[in-house]
This record gives sequence, structure tokens and C-alpha cells, in this order.
Amino acid sequence: MAARSALLAAGATALVAVAAVFLLPDPASRLPWAPRGRFADMILANATIYTADPARPFAAAMAVRAGRVLRVGTYDSLKEFKGRDTYELNLSGNVLLPGFIDSHVHLIDGGLQLARVPLRGVRSKDEFISRVKGAVRDKHPGEWVRGGGWNNDFWGGEIPTAAWLDDISPDNPVWLSRMDGHMGLANSLAMKIAGIDKNSNDPVGGTIVRTTEREPTGLLVDAAMKLVFNVIPEVSVNDRREALLTASRHALMRGVTTVVDVGSYFPGTSEEQTWQDFSDVYEWAHSMGKMMIRVCLFFPMPTWPRVSDLIHERGRSLSGWIHLGGVKAFLDGSLGSSSAWFYEPYEDAPGDYGLQLLDMDVLLNATLESDKSGLQVAIHAIGDKANDMLLDMFDKVVSLNGTKDRRFRIEHAQHLSPGAAKRFGEHGIIASVQPDHLLDDADSAGRKIGVERAERSSYLFRSLLAGGAHLAFGSDWPVSDIYPLQAIRTAMSRKLPGWEAPWISAERLPLDDSLKAHTISAAYACFLDHVLGSLVEGKYADFVVLPSTSWREFADDIPGHVLATYVNGKQAYP
Repeated sequence: MAARSALLAAGATALVAVAAVFLLPDPASRLPWAPRGRFADMILANATIYTADPARPFAAAMAVRAGRVLRVGTYDSLKEFKGRDTYELNLSGNVLLPGFIDSHVHLIDGGLQLARVPLRGVRSKDEFISRVKGAVRDKHPGEWVRGGGWNNDFWGGEIPTAAWLDDISPDNPVWLSRMDGHMGLANSLAMKIAGIDKNSNDPVGGTIVRTTEREPTGLLVDAAMKLVFNVIPEVSVNDRREALLTASRHALMRGVTTVVDVGSYFPGTSEEQTWQDFSDVYEWAHSMGKMMIRVCLFFPMPTWPRVSDLIHERGRSLSGWIHLGGVKAFLDGSLGSSSAWFYEPYEDAPGDYGLQLLDMDVLLNATLESDKSGLQVAIHAIGDKANDMLLDMFDKVVSLNGTKDRRFRIEHAQHLSPGAAKRFGEHGIIASVQPDHLLDDADSAGRKIGVERAERSSYLFRSLLAGGAHLAFGSDWPVSDIYPLQAIRTAMSRKLPGWEAPWISAERLPLDDSLKAHTISAAYACFLDHVLGSLVEGKYADFVVLPSTSWREFADDIPGHVLATYVNGKQAYP
């Protein structure tokens, strides 16, 4: 019996040890959760580690076991974890950061776009036409040609039309989305297939752009894009699965280990696509052991009962790879497509204030029900009026549903009225912003809404932080490329390539705030700060190694690439 008791006691001790590895303790407690007598899988030594943890901002060494951070500190403090099979990596002073979290992507769309006509950065009409012409050559008659990323502001503002495409694509329907995803260009064949002509009515929440004779030009804005989406053949399941894998590899190359995927739901698209991606792509990748990065998924707000049921049935985390975040909606469009919703009209379109994409009563009721169900709510708002309407609505939700840790998110929050930045702090609202959108808008915002309005209201990162908002950085990929190091540079400098002076210099962020917006604050913004975002005991060992060999070198010149990306303590790139 004594032997049996000893064996049972040993087994219990082993179970406690295993639980200590896989069940996350409260990082704030700093309890010695790692049992003695167990060694690290890896020790990183002679490093410059930025932890994103205010209790210990920097360290020189880190021990990793079973995919978690075992301890950070000095090398001497980790020696007890070094065993015969412990791998030791001497980083020779290289900077090590927590894995970047991209707070707003359309991940599968990003992967698909990598295989389509690349129009980002095109700076002339001739180059635009040339790229499409090259893509048409590779297609059989009748095949759709798809692409995206164009920005007419890069070639002086002239809006493309179907006439640009018709001569080079008489036998192929073409659809090319603008970089912001709120406008797209169809050639005449695509419009014919979609049944769009001078007698077509604008759908609610969208615009068919027309000539003075009411002939459609080929441009469709927001909900009007659905007219073409309805006739484009569905992307196959295999192509969507391959897109996820391609997108994940691309993210890892940029040091991104976690993304918030807000799905393939845009104004004018089907709510069902995001759910199909969940079941056909994400669950497939998870079951096949093909997940490479962590994802937090958001679903279309009209489907909130399904999200609530799914979380009730399966929990908020399906595993360490897939987390269920909440629901997302759109209130307005974008600046570049003149569909962001403003108090004052656009400078280049008197009488045009943008588009309100949802009735406020409908949005309020859906938000109230989603919030009651415990779902995190994220809503797209770019114009100053759209942001104010959301802030007012959130006030109502709090007063009706009571105070709790809900972490409302406003996606983009690009243009704010005076005093709006302070209102974010009243309820601890997440400002989910994309610094690199600034590179697309800084040169054109003055023309769109006037220089004074633009400089007063645009991309108020520092004001948002000062007002108590939680700032979370993202890319909106494929709208902008997924590129955290560049986003950090942009937030700090606010300079476009070739510019001498920053755009709205008072809103520049220091390095520490910029790093946290892509790490611990981004983790907080999706309720994952207990397992991600900083390098502290018990959290996942997701981190990136940079070419910078000292903190001063890194701070003075943010590099453009990462040397290596690790997920669960294992090298995932290169």
C-alpha cells in the first residue's frame, strides 16, 4: 500500500507539473509556476529583450518550455533550467520583441490577393492598364480577372473607368477593388453579366457611379459592389485553404504571430462567406495541424446569435490557435471612396457628406443584443460624424446594459471631431487603427475634406492615448500590407516617402507606445492579454528576433525586416 500511495503521489505531482505548463497562471501573480527539476527546452542568451511588461521592461535572457515562457531575466537567473538537452541560442545582443499582433486583417482575402493582379503602388494610368493587360493574357476567354489595391490619388486623382479596360479585355470580365475595399471597377463585360445599365437603381448603402447621361462608368461604391459580387464565381475551397497558408507564411515573414481576422465581410458581400471560411478553412487547417499563426475571429454582426451559440457550445478558444472574438459591423465607408460619413461635405463634391451604411436603431438593437450575449463588438467608422454616432450609441449601450469589461472596438477611427478622442477613454474603448493608412491619405486628405479639417481631425493617435483610449495597431491587409515594423515607423515619424516634415507632428507616438500598440495593447484589444502580447512567465513563447544588435541601434533606425519569427518557442520563419 505504501508503494501504491507513493506511486499515486508521484502521478499527482506529474499531473500538477503538466498542468503548470498548459494551464496559464495569472501572470500578475508571478508565482513560481515552473516546478523544480524540470529543464527548459531552450534558453535565449545574450539578448536585448523588450518584454512589453512594465514590471520588467527589459531582460538579457529567456527560458522556454513546452511553448511557454518559463522565465525572463539575467542569464544567471536561468541557469537552474539548463539541462543536458536544453538548446541554448546566443543572440549576440540582437533585439528580441514579443510576436507582433495585427489587430485588423482580412487574412484569407490577403492570401488570395497575393495571387491576383497587384495594383498597390501603381502611379499612372498606363501602368494600371499594363498590369491588367498582362493578367488578361494568362486567362482563357470568359475567365474573370480579379485584382486590387489601386489608389487613384497616386496618379493625381483621376478615377478609372470601364473604358480603361474594355479594349484590353473584350472577352474577360474584370473586377478590380480599390485599396480601401469600399469601391471597385468593373469593365463593360462584367457590368453586362451583372445586369448593370443606365436603368439600374442604386442599392441602399451604395452608389453606381454614372456619367452625366446616367451611363454607369464601371465604378461601384460600397453596397453597389454586391451587384458584381453576385455574379463572380465562388472561389474554391481549395483555393481559400491555400490562401490561408500563403497568408500565414507572409505574416510570419513580417514577424506577425497573431491576427484579428475580421473576415471576408464587406458592404455588399454575403454574411455567409465568413462562416464558410470558419468551417471550410480554419477548422480544416486546425484539424490537419496546419495552423501557423494564432487567429482571433470576428463574424458579421447580423449573425450574432450564431456566434453566441458557437461560443456557448465550444468556448471562446477552440485551442491555442483559434479564438472566437465577437461581431463586426460597418457604419460608413472610406475617405478615398468619398463614402466616409462627415458632418461637412467633401471639398471635391459639395453636397456629398458620405454614406451611412446602417440605420442607427438597427445597429443599436444588434449591439445591445450582442453585448448582452457577452460578445465583443467592433464597428467600422472613419468619418467624424460616424465616430460621434458610435460614441453616442456606446453611451446608450452602457446605460442600458450596465458597466462591465466589454472592450468596445471602433475600427479605423480615422477622422474625429473636436473632443471625440477624450470620449474614447470614458468607456475604455479600443481604437483599432492602421498607421500605414496614413501613407495613403496624407497627400490626398486636404483635397478631399480641406487642409484645416484634415489637420484637425486625422489619425489622432497621441490624442486618443491621452484621452484614455486603448490603441491597437493593425494593417487592414490587403488594404495595406501586413508590415508592423513599417507601421511603427509611420506612427513615430508620420512622414511619407520624400516628405521633409511630418504630417500633424503633434500626433507622433514615441517608440514604447508604438511597440505596445502592436503587442500587449493589441492583445488586450481582443481579450488575449492573459496569454499573449508580452514576454512574461506563463505566456506563449511567441517572439521575433531583429537584425538590430542594441536597443539604441533599434530605436535610432527601425529595421525593415525580421531575422526570425518564433511561435510556441519554435522557429516558424525563415
